[in-house]
Amino acid sequence: MPEVTIHIGGRGFEVSCQEGEESYLHSAAKMLDDEAQVLSDQIGRMPEARMLLMAGLMLADKTAAVEDRIKEVEAELAARDAELAELRAAPAPEPERIEVPVVPPLVTETLAELAARTEALAQEIEEQAAS
Repeated sequence: MPEVTIHIGGRGFEVSCQEGEESYLHSAAKMLDDEAQVLSDQIGRMPEARMLLMAGLMLADKTAAVEDRIKEVEAELAARDAELAELRAAPAPEPERIEVPVVPPLVTETLAELAARTEALAQEIEEQAAS
């Protein structure tokens, strides 16, 4: 089991850890040291046990706040997942029906008359071009 020296609040501590966990230990010690430094800056020197207790409590408070936020986010995610499942289970919406306007008979008759005149004119032009 490796022995590692960590520094918290300007003091060195020899601790043991599992093989390969040294970086995690250093990371945790850095977090604790950062809190101890805040205490030291605010209060000054204090007994080692009190400094460690207070720094640990400050980290526990931060951890509790993060856990509360995680619960909020998980609740939001669960609500969104439920909404998504509800939307997926809902039947597909009916396609919109486009109503084709009814063409008045007068317009239809006028267009038919125009088409007939156009064909007659086209016939005349073809006959003149052929002669």
